[in-house]
Amino acid sequence: MGMSAGAGRGGIKSDINVTPLVDVVLVLLIIFMVVTPLMKRGRDVTLPKASQPEAKAAEEPLFLSMTADRKLYVEDDLYPDEAAFLARLQTEMRKQPGRRLLLKADQSLTYGDVGRIVQKVRVAGVGQVALGVEVVERP
Repeated sequence: MGMSAGAGRGGIKSDINVTPLVDVVLVLLIIFMVVTPLMKRGRDVTLPKASQPEAKAAEEPLFLSMTADRKLYVEDDLYPDEAAFLARLQTEMRKQPGRRLLLKADQSLTYGDVGRIVQKVRVAGVGQVALGVEVVERP
């Protein structure tokens, strides 16, 4: 009968099976594609450019984002009215009194829009407000 078992004619196969490796790499790629967008804090806005940014602070700031259509976000939470927005800021400041606030305002907003928000933030009890900028490398 034409069947042979064991190490007959063929001997030992020395081919590498890459299928499990490819499976693992594809799973890792999918995981990184899903997790990477979740690592950003605050809302996505187009930041103004600066050539001399401020040094990084030791503790994590509270992220406040103001989009081009003047919507306010604390971290990723939208606040349509100013009363709820100020209440959230006051709550955050009571939890950590010395915490800084990082204001990410869209570059299309006017100075008056940003100044108005900074005044309201100061009323809520925030001591330090930093403005988010995109760093421009000097040639």
